Amino acid sequence: MSDILILNEAELQAKVQLDLEAIDVVESAFSALAGEGVVMPPVLSMDFKEANGEVDVKTAYIPGFDAFAIKVSPGFFDNPKLGLPSLNGLMVVLSAKTGLVEAVLLDNGYLTNVRTAAAGAVAARHLAPAKVTTAGVIGAGVQARLQLKAAHLVRPFTHALIWSPDAALNEEAAAWVAQATGANVKVATNAEEVVRASQLVVTTTPARSPVLMAEWMHPGLHITCMGSDQHGKNEIDPTALNQADLYVCDRISQCENLGELRSAREAGFLTDITPPELGEVITKIKSGRISDSDITICDLTGTGAQDTAIANFALDRARAAKAGTSFAR
Repeated sequence: MSDILILNEAELQAKVQLDLEAIDVVESAFSALAGEGVVMPPVLSMDFKEANGEVDVKTAYIPGFDAFAIKVSPGFFDNPKLGLPSLNGLMVVLSAKTGLVEAVLLDNGYLTNVRTAAAGAVAARHLAPAKVTTAGVIGAGVQARLQLKAAHLVRPFTHALIWSPDAALNEEAAAWVAQATGANVKVATNAEEVVRASQLVVTTTPARSPVLMAEWMHPGLHITCMGSDQHGKNEIDPTALNQADLYVCDRISQCENLGELRSAREAGFLTDITPPELGEVITKIKSGRISDSDITICDLTGTGAQDTAIANFALDRARAAKAGTSFAR
């Protein structure tokens, strides 16, 4: 019986980076979701209102993968006041043939950050205009920065705009993104400026009321919203989803319960349509952007399939390098 491999965050960071290969791995998970045989139960989600926190548990089995991951992802958003990161967590990797635990990935949310940013890049690759000069992000935390880094890999913009309510964090994020991408990065005066001046915008907030309004949208805009991943969250004006030329979900069943689709339907929009899923656009089962003048929106709630894909990728890399520590069962 094989040992269990334990990998810490530093070991995982050394083997998995946010690059085109990671983006391709996450894209393969979306493609799998458009096919047959994927088993992905609903997200187990708990809200800790008193602590301004939440915990999500996600998993999925993807045919052809040797293993599947079960991920526990806490987010406690007052932690920075205590000198602690707001996100952490781990993944347990189990054999898809025997169910035995093969590895524990003590990534503190690192792999989640990579796969989430990679998912944003997949959305941009298939839905953003062919040419993006200016990209923008609403939010200035770790995921906001990674989203722009990932987007630059597939749509190499020359200018970027960042805005959040935290002025100091904005400056820090702008400097980081400039270093990571080589783009000319500025702090915007408000969220409206970000949207109006950009061809690609990502929202990365835990907002419970819209931070992006429909009247700011313009032809040739793509929006990726990834902050709404729990009931009660809402980053995008529901009218914006109704006015877009194309609205795409990562998984309809999740978006209608946790994502922006829920808010839109509560407002009376999109009640009589079934939006395409990103995997269907990737595999050309459904149409994506038709012209560069289209306004497109992609709603990313985060799927267990992404976690299984990135966990398998990380474990393969670690085993090849003989990284980590083995423990007997």
